[in-house]
Amino acid sequence: MKIAFIGGGNMAGALIGGLVRGGQAPGSIRVVEVDAQRLAALQAQYGVQASAVPDACLRGVDATVLAVKPQQMQQACEACRQWLDSGFVLSIAAGVRADSVAAWCGRAQVVRAMPNTPALIGAGITGVSASAAVSADQRDLAQRILGVAGQVAWFEDEAMLDAVTAVSGSGPAYVFYFIEALQSAAQQMGMSAAQARTFSIATFAGASRLAAESSESVQVLRDRVTSKGGTTAAALASLQSNQVDRHFVEAVFAALARSRELSRPFAAPAGPLA
Repeated sequence: MKIAFIGGGNMAGALIGGLVRGGQAPGSIRVVEVDAQRLAALQAQYGVQASAVPDACLRGVDATVLAVKPQQMQQACEACRQWLDSGFVLSIAAGVRADSVAAWCGRAQVVRAMPNTPALIGAGITGVSASAAVSADQRDLAQRILGVAGQVAWFEDEAMLDAVTAVSGSGPAYVFYFIEALQSAAQQMGMSAAQARTFSIATFAGASRLAAESSESVQVLRDRVTSKGGTTAAALASLQSNQVDRHFVEAVFAALARSRELSRPFAAPAGPLA
């Protein structure tokens, strides 16, 4: 099984590391990265094949992972096009539609994925959609590649990846925002910065783990913490009076609208595919 990575940034590094730890032979992984320092680091750390530009070593690969920034995607695809004669293309760039990737790289077999930053520690969740030309075996390989970074969820409708972007792609920033707010409150109450950080992060991590491992809904779990007339009830009443839930939902929908808006410049005209 041969896998190529176009781009060797943090997300590519996380996937490569996970694959190697999972038993993928380092020599079967090819990385194309223009940053010489980053390329050398990946080669030294994982023993992968490496080059600064696409070349004939991309021929015969089973999967080509496009791990470049959205604004670099068209150029990267066109640079690889002459060498891509097999397998499928897996794009992890936000906002770039599968039909655009297919037109630029000349491959009809495109899997589009939207990971999030916890994937860097193997705790991510990735939304995935595949074009009709992608085979069952190719879907399985895409699942294996992305699965090293956390959970993988498939969507038949590629348009749902905009929702994935709004909910989980941007989602870590929402969590960090609330952690910051809780830290600020803790410090204002007299905790040191270190104590505020420890208590805030541990509270979010523990509550998330409890929600993940419980068979009960998060509403039931919330109700169990909330005694009538108690401290939690006072805090929640303040949140509700300020309509924090409504404003938060509006914020996520703002992210959805922006995701759809950002995808428009990357649209490519339909053309013959190899």
